[in-house]
Amino acid sequence: MPYIKVELTREGVTREQKQQLIKGITGLFTDILNKDPHLTHVVIQEVELDDWGYAGEQVSVLRERGITADKK
Repeated sequence: MPYIKVELTREGVTREQKQQLIKGITGLFTDILNKDPHLTHVVIQEVELDDWGYAGEQVSVLRERGITADKK
C-alpha cells in the first residue's frame, strides 16, 4: 500500500492542479511499480513560505528577491 507525500510551498496551487498531481502520481505508481491505484494514497501538504528554507534563506525572502521555481 503506497503512501506518497508531496510537500510544496503554499503559492496558489488550485484544486484542479492538485487533482492532476494526485492522478498523475497514482498513475506513475500503477504503471511503473504495478501498484493497485485503489490502495495508493497521495497526500499533498502545503508549507508556508516562511517555513521553507533553501540555501540558508527562507523562501519568502527568496521570492521577494524575485527567485522562483518557475520554468524559464
